[in-house]
Amino acid sequence: MEEEKLPAGPTRTVSPYNAANLLTVLRLVLVPVFLGLAVSSGLTGTPAHFAACLVFMAASATDFADGWIARRWSLITPFGQLADPIADKALTGTAFVLLSAFDRLPWWVTLLILTREWGVTALRLWVVRHGVIPAGRGGKAKTVLQVVTLTWYLWPAPASLDPIGVGLITAATVLTVTTGVVYLIGAVRLRYGQGTAVPPRQNL
Repeated sequence: MEEEKLPAGPTRTVSPYNAANLLTVLRLVLVPVFLGLAVSSGLTGTPAHFAACLVFMAASATDFADGWIARRWSLITPFGQLADPIADKALTGTAFVLLSAFDRLPWWVTLLILTREWGVTALRLWVVRHGVIPAGRGGKAKTVLQVVTLTWYLWPAPASLDPIGVGLITAATVLTVTTGVVYLIGAVRLRYGQGTAVPPRQNL
């Protein structure tokens, strides 16, 4: 999950070998497993297809779990700050590309969402010397909605329920673009000294 603001506190050394980071690494490891199962199944309702869905859901669960653990026990490390958003984008990006490759989603939707996601990553690098902008409620809602939408499209739902998927992907796309614009404005304000942010070490 994207960076979240943590309560300020005294600086302390945190080992990178902690539960939050291990979950992040697990998510990275599960990405090729999910990809292999999805490609081998062709997303055609085979046992491998259902296995791919379950692996995606398990990997997504680690996204929320590692953030909660890191906040609860202040397990903040430079590795976690770097690896967590990479793992998130690797997982959801792989799912979006797969769904477009198998004609479940239009390519323009996938390209638009991936441009936003990696664009925000570039913005983070652009302002990293000035601080880190914590994710707001919109960013958190965007992540949840993307995961729900991807799960819906990955699972072999009956064709009669297609309108639900259309509603989900529409909402996910709008929220993804909107929060991207908000982040762009915040990054520009921070870069040119017109905004505030929390120091990088106080964000996961």
